[in-house]
Amino acid sequence: MTTLGDQQLVKRINRSVLLRLLRARPGLSRARLAAESGLTKSTVSLLVRELLEDGWLLEAGAAVADGLGRPSIPLRIHAGLRALTGVEIAVETLRVVCVSLMGELLHAEAQPLASQSPRAVCGQAARMVAAAHKAIGALGLRPSGIGVGVPGAVDDASGQVRFAPNLGWRQVSLLPDLVAALAAEGVAQLPVQLQNDADAAALGEYEFAGGESEDPLVFVSCDVGVGAGVVLNDRLFTGAHGMAGEIGHTILQVDGPLCSCGRRGCAEAFLGSRVLGSGRADAMRGAAFLGVLLQNLWVTFEPRAMVVGGQSCFEHPGLLPEAIETVNRYAQSAGMRPPVVRAARYGEWASAVGAAALALHEYLRPLHPDSKARRARAATFMSSKQQLQSA
Repeated sequence: MTTLGDQQLVKRINRSVLLRLLRARPGLSRARLAAESGLTKSTVSLLVRELLEDGWLLEAGAAVADGLGRPSIPLRIHAGLRALTGVEIAVETLRVVCVSLMGELLHAEAQPLASQSPRAVCGQAARMVAAAHKAIGALGLRPSGIGVGVPGAVDDASGQVRFAPNLGWRQVSLLPDLVAALAAEGVAQLPVQLQNDADAAALGEYEFAGGESEDPLVFVSCDVGVGAGVVLNDRLFTGAHGMAGEIGHTILQVDGPLCSCGRRGCAEAFLGSRVLGSGRADAMRGAAFLGVLLQNLWVTFEPRAMVVGGQSCFEHPGLLPEAIETVNRYAQSAGMRPPVVRAARYGEWASAVGAAALALHEYLRPLHPDSKARRARAATFMSSKQQLQSA
């Protein structure tokens, strides 16, 4: 027997299929969507009508011939109605952005982090989100989801921040406090997602590429800490316990400089923004070690693209070009074509935009195991928030 829940899941899957097709190939007609998706024309017509009413799609101009026998109206993602919100909790800064469904930056604000206490961070972030939603509401835009990036390992099963050493956090249940803080600021009932900041930045680069899919993709963040996010087979690769990509404490030099973790020769000891800013490490030497790190990631994942961002890159503009030269020399020595290495598309906003992309990524992939776990947590936290509001 088919249950209502089964029917809703099938509808959500079919909606996500159409949205992903139109993100990849804007301008497809209903008939072409049916042909490309394998869904019946009547199913596509019903789903498109719902997506138009919900503000996900718009009809883009007059009917045109689509090669299937009759004129059809092209469809596009509606980038001017729904907005996604991203929060980056960095070691010294809080950033909040709102972006369109196509990745256009609509609102951006950064504030110094007032306190590293988890509850205080949640309160400050909630106030910034409420202000952002007020700003985009004045533009006629509708908030549709909130993503949060943190500089540490996140357990996908529990939503806990396992370890964020540069914030002094260990086993912090951040989401309940954040949802409560958002409710106190009057933020509407929206799902809230939590992820590592480098993982989030990788998603931002992947979801908002605007062209050919870059899969696999590796994002390297050189901030106070050094980390990596990996998109592999159309999903984040986070490891068994959310620790994948913690490259800041991979050893680049045996018995090298002392790292904050107590080891010697870690990537963070050469590339961390505090280390470079204090003069304890030379930026040009750091560039060479960044090149080594990128070379190792290249041969490990063979990505279509490696993207590099973070405070160290902004404060030391020569860091990335020199690192790319190092990678190219390694490739030349091996007689191989060098990998694509580029700077973060959104600059210092990369992790915040990536956090916003997390909400979209989850919506478009309803069958991913990680997506189901996050939706279950989001539903739990929404229920808690409703109870708080009704108390």
